[in-house]
Amino acid sequence: MIIQPIKTRIFQEGDDLFAFITDYFKKLSEKSVIVVTSKIVALAEKRTAVVENIKSKEKLIRAESEFAIPTKYVWLTVKDGMAMSSAGIDESNANGKLILLPKDSFKTARFLRDKLRQKYGVRHLGVLIIDSRTIPLRAGIIGVAIGYAGFRGVKDYRGMPDIFGRKFKFSRTNVADSLATAAVFVMGEGNEQQPLAIIEKTPIEFCDKIHRKELHIDIQDDMYRPLFSKLPKS
Repeated sequence: MIIQPIKTRIFQEGDDLFAFITDYFKKLSEKSVIVVTSKIVALAEKRTAVVENIKSKEKLIRAESEFAIPTKYVWLTVKDGMAMSSAGIDESNANGKLILLPKDSFKTARFLRDKLRQKYGVRHLGVLIIDSRTIPLRAGIIGVAIGYAGFRGVKDYRGMPDIFGRKFKFSRTNVADSLATAAVFVMGEGNEQQPLAIIEKTPIEFCDKIHRKELHIDIQDDMYRPLFSKLPKS
Protein backbone atom coordinates (compact mmCIF):
# COMPACT_ATOMS: atom_id res chain seq x y z
CA MET A 1 0.00 0.00 0.00
CA ILE A 2 1.29 3.45 -0.94
CA ILE A 3 0.02 6.66 0.68
CA GLN A 4 1.10 9.99 -0.77
CA PRO A 5 0.19 13.14 1.19
CA ILE A 6 -0.49 16.24 -0.89
CA LYS A 7 0.81 19.64 0.19
CA THR A 8 -1.66 22.38 -0.72
CA ARG A 9 -2.41 26.03 -0.28
CA ILE A 10 -4.42 27.00 2.79
CA PHE A 11 -8.07 26.13 2.26
CA GLN A 12 -10.30 29.09 3.03
CA GLU A 13 -13.80 28.99 4.45
CA GLY A 14 -16.34 28.78 1.63
CA ASP A 15 -13.88 27.53 -1.00
CA ASP A 16 -15.14 25.03 -3.59
CA LEU A 17 -14.00 21.63 -2.32
CA PHE A 18 -14.20 19.76 -5.63
CA ALA A 19 -12.25 22.47 -7.46
CA PHE A 20 -9.66 22.49 -4.68
CA ILE A 21 -9.13 18.72 -4.93
CA THR A 22 -8.86 18.69 -8.72
CA ASP A 23 -6.23 21.44 -8.62
CA TYR A 24 -3.82 18.88 -7.15
CA PHE A 25 -4.50 15.80 -9.28
CA LYS A 26 -3.71 15.76 -13.00
CA LYS A 27 -4.92 12.18 -13.27
CA LEU A 28 -6.18 9.37 -11.06
CA SER A 29 -5.39 5.68 -11.38
CA GLU A 30 -7.95 2.92 -11.13
CA LYS A 31 -8.46 1.60 -7.59
CA SER A 32 -7.17 4.73 -5.88
CA VAL A 33 -8.60 6.22 -2.70
CA ILE A 34 -8.67 10.01 -2.28
CA VAL A 35 -8.35 11.04 1.36
CA VAL A 36 -9.80 14.37 2.53
CA THR A 37 -9.59 15.83 6.03
CA SER A 38 -12.90 16.63 7.66
CA LYS A 39 -11.63 20.11 8.44
CA ILE A 40 -11.64 21.31 4.84
CA VAL A 41 -15.01 19.64 4.23
CA ALA A 42 -16.40 21.61 7.16
CA LEU A 43 -14.77 24.82 5.95
CA ALA A 44 -16.32 24.32 2.51
CA GLU A 45 -19.70 24.02 4.24
CA LYS A 46 -18.95 27.06 6.44
CA ARG A 47 -19.37 24.88 9.51
CA THR A 48 -17.56 27.28 11.83
CA ALA A 49 -18.44 29.19 14.96
CA VAL A 50 -17.13 31.95 17.17
CA VAL A 51 -17.81 31.72 20.90
CA GLU A 52 -17.50 34.52 23.39
CA ASN A 53 -16.88 32.50 26.54
CA ILE A 54 -16.75 29.04 28.10
CA LYS A 55 -20.51 28.94 28.59
CA SER A 56 -21.09 29.60 24.90
CA LYS A 57 -18.69 26.82 23.97
CA GLU A 58 -20.39 24.39 26.34
CA LYS A 59 -23.76 25.24 24.79
CA LEU A 60 -22.35 24.59 21.32
CA ILE A 61 -20.88 21.24 22.38
CA ARG A 62 -24.23 20.15 23.81
CA ALA A 63 -26.06 21.27 20.68
CA GLU A 64 -23.66 19.28 18.48
CA SER A 65 -23.84 16.10 20.60
CA GLU A 66 -26.25 13.23 21.05
CA PHE A 67 -24.84 12.66 24.54
CA ALA A 68 -22.45 14.83 26.52
CA ILE A 69 -20.78 14.74 29.92
CA PRO A 70 -18.20 17.21 31.28
CA THR A 71 -14.90 16.02 32.75
CA LYS A 72 -11.90 17.74 34.27
CA TYR A 73 -10.21 18.15 30.87
CA VAL A 74 -12.78 17.88 28.07
CA TRP A 75 -16.39 17.08 27.30
CA LEU A 76 -16.90 13.39 26.53
CA THR A 77 -19.53 13.15 23.82
CA VAL A 78 -21.27 10.87 21.37
CA LYS A 79 -21.98 12.30 17.92
CA ASP A 80 -23.09 10.48 14.79
CA GLY A 81 -22.75 7.19 16.68
CA MET A 82 -19.10 7.80 17.57
CA ALA A 83 -17.46 8.55 20.91
CA MET A 84 -15.27 11.65 20.80
CA SER A 85 -14.23 14.66 22.81
CA SER A 86 -16.12 17.95 22.52
CA ALA A 87 -18.37 16.75 19.67
CA GLY A 88 -15.37 16.82 17.33
CA ILE A 89 -15.17 20.62 17.54
CA ASP A 90 -11.63 21.69 16.64
CA GLU A 91 -9.67 24.82 17.47
CA SER A 92 -6.37 23.90 15.77
CA ASN A 93 -5.50 25.48 12.41
CA ALA A 94 -8.79 27.37 12.64
CA ASN A 95 -7.55 30.99 12.67
CA GLY A 96 -9.43 31.93 15.82
CA LYS A 97 -12.67 30.10 15.04
CA LEU A 98 -14.10 26.75 16.04
CA ILE A 99 -14.50 24.22 13.24
CA LEU A 100 -17.39 21.80 13.59
CA LEU A 101 -17.71 18.40 11.97
CA PRO A 102 -19.25 18.29 8.47
CA LYS A 103 -23.02 17.96 8.08
CA ASP A 104 -23.03 14.57 6.34
CA SER A 105 -19.62 13.17 5.42
CA PHE A 106 -21.02 10.08 3.72
CA LYS A 107 -23.13 12.22 1.40
CA THR A 108 -20.13 14.44 0.63
CA ALA A 109 -17.90 11.43 -0.03
CA ARG A 110 -20.45 10.05 -2.48
CA PHE A 111 -20.78 13.40 -4.23
CA LEU A 112 -17.00 13.78 -4.58
CA ARG A 113 -16.60 10.21 -5.82
CA ASP A 114 -19.23 10.65 -8.53
CA LYS A 115 -17.69 13.93 -9.71
CA LEU A 116 -14.11 12.63 -9.62
CA ARG A 117 -14.98 9.45 -11.51
CA GLN A 118 -16.64 11.54 -14.20
CA LYS A 119 -13.77 14.00 -14.47
CA TYR A 120 -10.93 11.47 -14.52
CA GLY A 121 -12.67 8.62 -16.33
CA VAL A 122 -12.03 5.94 -13.70
CA ARG A 123 -14.41 3.19 -12.67
CA HIS A 124 -13.07 2.03 -9.31
CA LEU A 125 -12.41 4.94 -6.96
CA GLY A 126 -12.76 5.50 -3.25
CA VAL A 127 -13.17 8.71 -1.28
CA LEU A 128 -12.39 8.75 2.43
CA ILE A 129 -13.14 11.67 4.76
CA ILE A 130 -11.10 11.47 7.94
CA ASP A 131 -10.75 13.01 11.36
CA SER A 132 -8.45 12.30 14.30
CA ARG A 133 -9.39 10.79 17.64
CA THR A 134 -7.90 9.68 20.92
CA ILE A 135 -8.77 6.27 22.31
CA PRO A 136 -9.09 5.32 25.99
CA LEU A 137 -5.92 4.44 27.87
CA ARG A 138 -3.64 5.20 24.91
CA ALA A 139 -1.51 8.28 24.27
CA GLY A 140 -1.67 10.18 21.00
CA ILE A 141 -4.20 10.34 18.21
CA ILE A 142 -5.26 7.93 15.50
CA GLY A 143 -7.36 8.41 12.39
CA VAL A 144 -11.05 7.67 12.02
CA ALA A 145 -13.30 7.52 8.97
CA ILE A 146 -16.31 9.81 9.35
CA GLY A 147 -17.50 9.21 5.80
CA TYR A 148 -16.48 7.22 2.75
CA ALA A 149 -17.69 5.98 -0.62
CA GLY A 150 -16.60 3.46 -3.22
CA PHE A 151 -15.26 0.65 -1.02
CA ARG A 152 -16.29 -1.74 1.74
CA GLY A 153 -15.57 -0.26 5.15
CA VAL A 154 -15.50 -3.64 6.90
CA LYS A 155 -13.90 -6.96 5.98
CA ASP A 156 -15.90 -9.78 7.54
CA TYR A 157 -14.05 -12.93 8.64
CA ARG A 158 -17.01 -14.55 10.38
CA GLY A 159 -17.50 -18.12 9.22
CA MET A 160 -14.06 -18.24 7.61
CA PRO A 161 -11.38 -20.64 8.92
CA ASP A 162 -8.22 -19.57 10.71
CA ILE A 163 -4.87 -21.26 9.94
CA PHE A 164 -5.94 -24.30 11.99
CA GLY A 165 -9.40 -24.58 10.45
CA ARG A 166 -11.28 -23.05 13.38
CA LYS A 167 -14.04 -20.77 12.12
CA PHE A 168 -14.14 -17.16 13.23
CA LYS A 169 -17.27 -16.20 15.16
CA PHE A 170 -16.78 -12.49 15.71
CA SER A 171 -13.76 -11.15 13.82
CA ARG A 172 -14.17 -8.25 11.42
CA THR A 173 -11.49 -5.85 10.22
CA ASN A 174 -12.32 -2.15 10.32
CA VAL A 175 -10.97 -1.24 6.89
CA ALA A 176 -12.11 2.39 6.80
CA ASP A 177 -10.60 3.41 10.14
CA SER A 178 -7.40 1.48 9.37
CA LEU A 179 -6.93 3.46 6.16
CA ALA A 180 -7.76 6.67 8.04
CA THR A 181 -5.12 6.01 10.69
CA ALA A 182 -2.45 5.27 8.10
CA ALA A 183 -3.38 8.46 6.26
CA VAL A 184 -3.33 10.63 9.40
CA PHE A 185 0.16 9.35 10.18
CA VAL A 186 1.62 10.59 6.88
CA MET A 187 -0.57 13.70 6.47
CA GLY A 188 0.30 15.05 9.91
CA GLU A 189 -1.56 17.04 12.53
CA GLY A 190 0.55 20.20 12.77
CA ASN A 191 1.62 22.75 10.17
CA GLU A 192 2.32 20.23 7.41
CA GLN A 193 -0.50 21.73 5.31
CA GLN A 194 -1.41 18.37 3.76
CA PRO A 195 -5.22 18.04 3.90
CA LEU A 196 -5.31 15.61 0.97
CA ALA A 197 -3.71 12.27 0.23
CA ILE A 198 -3.99 9.46 -2.29
CA ILE A 199 -3.83 5.78 -1.40
CA GLU A 200 -2.84 3.29 -4.10
CA LYS A 201 -2.24 -0.45 -4.29
CA THR A 202 -4.42 -1.15 -1.27
CA PRO A 203 -6.10 -4.57 -0.90
CA ILE A 204 -9.65 -3.34 -0.40
CA GLU A 205 -12.93 -4.26 -2.08
CA PHE A 206 -14.23 -1.48 -4.29
CA CYS A 207 -17.99 -1.18 -4.77
CA ASP A 208 -20.66 1.24 -5.98
CA LYS A 209 -22.87 1.20 -2.91
CA ILE A 210 -21.87 1.08 0.74
CA HIS A 211 -23.85 0.52 3.91
CA ARG A 212 -23.14 3.63 5.97
CA LYS A 213 -24.03 1.84 9.21
CA GLU A 214 -21.66 -1.08 8.68
CA LEU A 215 -19.15 0.30 11.20
CA HIS A 216 -21.79 1.29 13.74
CA ILE A 217 -22.45 -0.64 16.94
CA ASP A 218 -25.41 0.38 19.06
CA ILE A 219 -24.50 1.45 22.59
CA GLN A 220 -26.78 -1.27 23.96
CA ASP A 221 -24.72 -3.92 22.14
CA ASP A 222 -21.25 -2.47 22.70
CA MET A 223 -18.86 -4.44 24.91
CA TYR A 224 -17.79 -1.14 26.46
CA ARG A 225 -21.35 -0.22 27.38
CA PRO A 226 -20.54 0.13 31.12
CA LEU A 227 -18.34 3.10 30.22
CA PHE A 228 -21.24 4.82 28.48
CA SER A 229 -24.18 3.71 30.64
CA LYS A 230 -24.19 6.87 32.76
CA LEU A 231 -23.89 9.38 29.93
CA PRO A 232 -26.71 11.92 30.30
CA LYS A 233 -28.47 13.30 27.25
CA SER A 234 -27.38 16.77 26.23
